[in-house]
Amino acid sequence: MPHILTLATLFPNALQPNFGIFVERQTAELAKREYFTVTVINPIGIPPWPIRTLARYKTLKALPEHENWGRLNVYRPRFRLIPRLAQRNPAAIAKALLPLVQRLHASNPFDTIDAEFFYPDGPAAMHIAHKLDIPFSIKARGADIHYWGQKKSCRSQMLDAAQSATGLLAVSQALKADMAEMGMNAGKIRVHYTGLNQDRFKPVDRAEAKAKLGITGPLLVTVGALISRKNQHLVIEALADLKDATLILAGTGAELGNYMALAEELGVRDRVRFAGSVPHNELPQLLGAADIMVLVSKSEGLANAWVEALACGTPIIISAAGGARELLTDPVAGRIVNETPPEIARAVQDILANPPAQQKVRDQVKHFSWKKNGDDLAAHFYAILAKA
Repeated sequence: MPHILTLATLFPNALQPNFGIFVERQTAELAKREYFTVTVINPIGIPPWPIRTLARYKTLKALPEHENWGRLNVYRPRFRLIPRLAQRNPAAIAKALLPLVQRLHASNPFDTIDAEFFYPDGPAAMHIAHKLDIPFSIKARGADIHYWGQKKSCRSQMLDAAQSATGLLAVSQALKADMAEMGMNAGKIRVHYTGLNQDRFKPVDRAEAKAKLGITGPLLVTVGALISRKNQHLVIEALADLKDATLILAGTGAELGNYMALAEELGVRDRVRFAGSVPHNELPQLLGAADIMVLVSKSEGLANAWVEALACGTPIIISAAGGARELLTDPVAGRIVNETPPEIARAVQDILANPPAQQKVRDQVKHFSWKKNGDDLAAHFYAILAKA
């Protein structure tokens, strides 16, 4: 019975229940298999005084250091986070985690480490795996490669970890290609697509769902953190050419104030709703109510929001980022556009003029499931252990 140590800086907690929820879903699916034991370690970064006295860090400090999260056994040790010195985080995480990991390993040995984000998780996992003399794997999800991989001090650590890892995962073929271009061994990289709860994300009566939201005309939805990489400002700008449409932004982030100001400046503030962080179990109803989900990010791996929207029968308008062309292979499911407001507006008008049947849209993602995701991950770990 292999014992997997899942190391994940992205993982939900009581304060941020949506944070890294895709990691939780994947890990919970793997743990359903009786032939695997899974222990999750979710390092929490706390900076030194006086920054640690800020409200956001006070609440993080209050999180339990060990708890059962659903059916998962989760540890949340603290590590010393130095803001603006991200290159130190992998070593700081490894130093903070090692005593805990060694204690757990002594009582129930780990067979491999599963790092769930390439940076800082990957290099931290490498340090710990070397101490325990066990193999490790790293999963790339998009922003870790496209953002951290552009920072020289982080990139070198990522390449070292990739070389030392027994196996690597990527959420799309496009991301695998980006990793290889960065200097990673493509022969080590296995594509591991996201999962999907087909029972939860499914079409609803769109008119009824809209009525519950108090909306009568066309509804556009974006799902994702309000950060510059997600490009929500382009959708707000496109709204100026979509006179009857309403836009709901589901997410929070650093750009919230800027996006509110932009909507006011463009005279569309009364047609833009900032919904905040929508609980994951409420997303199906929101996505099902939408005529179109729009997310034209600068970069992605393969966004869960794309897959979940399609499962709800809602066509998507997305940029050519990451695995967009792997997912969107039929125009019935939406459009891939350049990152400009006019192109977004034209694509919206095109879809609204000839809306596709919800079931035809949903059929585009019928092969996605958490069971398949878990089966593929289990096969990946068995392959790693066979090489050890």
